Amino acid sequence: MEHLPKIIYDLALILVLAGAVTLIFKRLRQPLVLGYIVAGFLAGPHMPYMPTVSDLGSVETWGNIGVIFLMFTLGIEFSFKKIMKMGSSPIIAAVTIISAMSMLGSLLGHAFGWGRMDSLFLGGMLAMSSTTIIYKAFDDLGLRSQKFASNVLSVLVLEDILGILLMVILSTLAVSKDFDGMTVVDSLMRLLFYLALLFLVGVFVVPLILRKNRRWIGKETLLVVSVGFCFAMVVLAVKLGYSAAFGAFMMGSIFAETVEAETIEKIVSPVKDLFGAVFFVSVGMLVDPAILTQYWLPILLITLTILAGQAVFGSFGFILSGQSLKGALQSGFSMAQIGEFAFIIASLGMSLHVISGFIYPIVVAVSVITTFLTPYMIKSAPAAYGLVRRITPARLMAVLDKQPSQHKAAQEGSAWKRLIAALLKQIAAYSILCVAITAIMLSFFLPFFRHTMSHWVGNAVCALLTIVLLSPFLRAIVMRKNHSEEYRQIWRRNLPGGRFLLSMTILVRFLLASVYVYYIINYVSPFASWVHFALAMALVALMMRSKRIKLYSIAIERVFFQNLRSRDLQAEVHGKVKPLYANHLLSREIHIADLDVPENTAWAGKSLADLDFSRKYGIMVSSILRGGVRHNIPTANEQVYPGDRLEVIGNDEQLKVFASRMSEAVVRADIAPEQRQMQLKCISVGAASPLCGKTVRESGLREDYRCMIVGFEEGREALGLPSPSRVFRDGDLVWLVGEKNSLKRLIAENVRI
Repeated sequence: MEHLPKIIYDLALILVLAGAVTLIFKRLRQPLVLGYIVAGFLAGPHMPYMPTVSDLGSVETWGNIGVIFLMFTLGIEFSFKKIMKMGSSPIIAAVTIISAMSMLGSLLGHAFGWGRMDSLFLGGMLAMSSTTIIYKAFDDLGLRSQKFASNVLSVLVLEDILGILLMVILSTLAVSKDFDGMTVVDSLMRLLFYLALLFLVGVFVVPLILRKNRRWIGKETLLVVSVGFCFAMVVLAVKLGYSAAFGAFMMGSIFAETVEAETIEKIVSPVKDLFGAVFFVSVGMLVDPAILTQYWLPILLITLTILAGQAVFGSFGFILSGQSLKGALQSGFSMAQIGEFAFIIASLGMSLHVISGFIYPIVVAVSVITTFLTPYMIKSAPAAYGLVRRITPARLMAVLDKQPSQHKAAQEGSAWKRLIAALLKQIAAYSILCVAITAIMLSFFLPFFRHTMSHWVGNAVCALLTIVLLSPFLRAIVMRKNHSEEYRQIWRRNLPGGRFLLSMTILVRFLLASVYVYYIINYVSPFASWVHFALAMALVALMMRSKRIKLYSIAIERVFFQNLRSRDLQAEVHGKVKPLYANHLLSREIHIADLDVPENTAWAGKSLADLDFSRKYGIMVSSILRGGVRHNIPTANEQVYPGDRLEVIGNDEQLKVFASRMSEAVVRADIAPEQRQMQLKCISVGAASPLCGKTVRESGLREDYRCMIVGFEEGREALGLPSPSRVFRDGDLVWLVGEKNSLKRLIAENVRI
């Protein structure tokens, strides 16, 4: 008998149990994550009456792979450009919520008498709401089209990236065992540096590789390439002292800026679902009923802390971001749960051996409870708003209920502000690249050159090569934006001191570029500092004059921005980008929502005039997205088809009613699909049959009975093709194709021998 590794038996047990339990949870309309956790509990070592996983170490390894895939796909869904376009409101809300809940969780841990790291990690777990659970709750309750729901989802996107930062801080504190402020600041600065460096290099290199090899990359190859890049970044992140989750998320965010992002997300999704299921099952294995019984009071108090904390601090965060009291309460109450990110943070603490074993089961129990309570928390928000409205003074209530204006005219900042902002961004980006190249060359290549050549020759060669590599970026630091519209505008105005300050911006950038070159020369040369700096300034001046370096600099920047904007350009071509007016609607109560027409809708083929959405529901259809193409301002004669995405304009109530009516306008599917199966049957035409004497055209077999003549059997091996003028005669053998019931009715009514 062939011997199978233990992991095969364990996977069979895990996946069978997970499949069975999740089917039950699907029928109960509960999140699949909870089903996986329950399956893990059943397969774990604490369930005596069930088969148990024998090799926990291998399952844990597979679970870690699941975390990598989860964070990779999360990164693909994330985009740094989205953060930049969101404005300050979601950032304010996310930072407020995470800061308040982290502090609240840490204080609660200290109140329980837990250790410092246990308390810090507990704070991190309580700070992160579950995107999966909230998304599903909004779907189940029909709230996806509500305005507050879009605000919540924006904050959740930001929480994901802030969660990565939080994990890095926690891991740094866990390793260093040092809690002074400078350690945290240093770790954050290093993180931001590596984050920016990896993003800049990744966005330049990865899309370029994919674009150059697009004709040879199929789905299978794309899967292998993308997963390969993911694991390579995981290894690099671990080498830099960060977690594997950080590396996976980083590579996912790089792929998010490519035109292949959606394809990668689709092909990786089954792999993610498989390994993700194993991860959540491994989470459930750690649930010990004895620990839950022992720590029932902390579980209860942590649950109440999440519910009350998110209701208060979550709502407060949304109020600070500019939302009305009603919208803020709806948003805050929606986020009162913890989920998958809490498990990932707990796994990080367990892998670093810095948190106690009882934390994990407690967090799982709290997650299960808060998940079940999420729909009820969302439903209770209007009642809470009514209560707050009754007890709050009218003057204060008028301030809190004030809606943020959605139609403020975009106030263009001054030319100086725009110029300075652009200069700071470019200096930061190019400086990061310069520092990274310099560090690599002096740390790795300089010893090599010194070993293969003489000491001073190696120094000179390495310094020269480093300066050559830096030259396009140094020139860009000095010369970029010197011919921009903002620069010319300020120069033309010729206000007092304006041209002088412009000249000073160039001088400062020139000196900064010279400092980078000076550092390299000073590192390898023994001469006086003033000689090094003079030489550095001369070299930077030559870079500014060089046309070749100028061309290289422009080409590099052009490729980078082409890669960065490629997905947006593709989205515009395929009609996937919302119109610019979406955030500038004239009424504060009106917004735009995307709704997909169901496949089996009764609206199929009907025109907008026939459907009359404006009169019935008060909404307007601004665009129809069909087949990747946007049809703007459709006419009354435009027809609606299954799979169309309608962009509709209306207020919350109108959109809610419209979404409900769209769901109701669904044609009931066949109860017994086997009855619709096509059958082939041979019938004999007798003299008494009504068909006898009629032509095929006159018989009405297709029109009246939905049957089709395949042919007449005329003594040959092959059937004769039915001619429309062929007359049915006594004794004809006719082969027909049709549904079972249609054939029965035809035979009963027409075939009388």
